[in-house]
Amino acid sequence: MRPVRVPAVASAVAALALVSGCGAAGGLESAGEAPSAVEPARLWPDLPPASAAPYDYGEGETARIPGITVPGGDVHRLDPVAVAQAGLKAKTDRDSGLDELPDVTVRQIRACRTAPDDCPVLAPYYFDLTGDGRDELVLGIRMPERQLAVRAYRADGGGRGEEGDRADEGDRVGLTRIMSTSDAVISVELAGKDLILRAPSVISGYEYRTAWSWDDRQQAMLATRDEILRVPERRTDRTAPTPKSSGSAAPTPKSSGSAAPTPDSSGSPADGR
Repeated sequence: MRPVRVPAVASAVAALALVSGCGAAGGLESAGEAPSAVEPARLWPDLPPASAAPYDYGEGETARIPGITVPGGDVHRLDPVAVAQAGLKAKTDRDSGLDELPDVTVRQIRACRTAPDDCPVLAPYYFDLTGDGRDELVLGIRMPERQLAVRAYRADGGGRGEEGDRADEGDRVGLTRIMSTSDAVISVELAGKDLILRAPSVISGYEYRTAWSWDDRQQAMLATRDEILRVPERRTDRTAPTPKSSGSAAPTPKSSGSAAPTPDSSGSPADGR
């Protein structure tokens, strides 16, 4: 057996205690005792668990968009107004009816060609939300009371053949809506592959944030995180300095000949494809 050098170990511990206790710059300092792990306590353990959801919030619902084919499986080549118009006839797989738009919005969508100034379909964006290497189409539709419907569409099968190759020009690839929600949003953001919707709260100084993420099992976007967060107070000092321009003007949507301009996959508007 190897001898245990107790005096040497004790000396080393004593020296370390002196260093950490002196609090000199660069020295080690104790953070105190680590808190013990506490097992969560279950309240009312005898209460039988619910077996079914009381409400259908539309999570995980998908809908095939009738009459729309995706040339070569590339959603960039779709007319966003045509997609929104065809989506008015789409039926969800559970047909909960939660995807219905207000009547005034439906009329405006149908009149997008004849009254483009009142068309509620916003400029589309393109992101790879599913992680399959192909972009999905993200549409926003304005509704009354400053509500916004946010929808995401995916080319069926990801636009790939059996061998994983891109779909040929002659392939008839359909379009499926993989996300549909609406809210009085503050903003819609992309974080990684998640769509983040920020909405105001009735509690002053707080806001709701919902993250929608692709779920491969459901083949749909799910609301994977829903939280209420405190937001920092905004500066109201009008004498605060104005940020200087970086020298490049913000991109402005350009007309592509249709009612809605077409941004590119980087999120900045560009000419229609």
